[in-house]
Amino acid sequence: MPPVTQWLLIANVAVFVLGASGTLGLEQFALWPPGGFDSSFAPWQVVTYSFLHANIAHLFFNMLALYMFGGEVERLFGSRFYALYYFACVIAAALCHLVVTSWMGAPQVPTVGASGGIYGLLLAFAIYFPHRRVMLLFPPIPLPARVFVFGFAAVELFLGITQTAAGVAHFAHLGGMLGGWLMIQYRRRGFPFNR
Repeated sequence: MPPVTQWLLIANVAVFVLGASGTLGLEQFALWPPGGFDSSFAPWQVVTYSFLHANIAHLFFNMLALYMFGGEVERLFGSRFYALYYFACVIAAALCHLVVTSWMGAPQVPTVGASGGIYGLLLAFAIYFPHRRVMLLFPPIPLPARVFVFGFAAVELFLGITQTAAGVAHFAHLGGMLGGWLMIQYRRRGFPFNR
């Protein structure tokens, strides 16, 4: 397994164990909406929230996706650009989530999870390995990576607009994909995408 993917897996699991054991108070590292004087928002939260997970299932599925797709993308990009790519997706996910939830007047609750970075990795995998087969868990149907990923994006957009799955940061997932798309454009053409 490439080094950055391995480090991300270890860091996410270690933070979850520390939080579950009560050894470390993690509430100040979740992504809180900015607001008035009573807001718990801090600038570092646009990165640190991605190492926190609500429960073991949340951690498991994010780390499974990181394991399945992260290594391939890291080998393609190289470790340095891969790390930049991943954290650009995480930050884009946080910013998109904060903008959309404040615009929609969503409740002031914290956001946690690596999903923004994971959705960015899914996008890269679909763009660079579009015909690679990916097996759904439920139902177990093999799909080309591009169909799998763009299907996920469509579902996230639908659920985000209709607000039918409460407690899931759908626009953070889409923001991670947007950040990934911008980084891929940068990788292909340079900034500001002029080649």
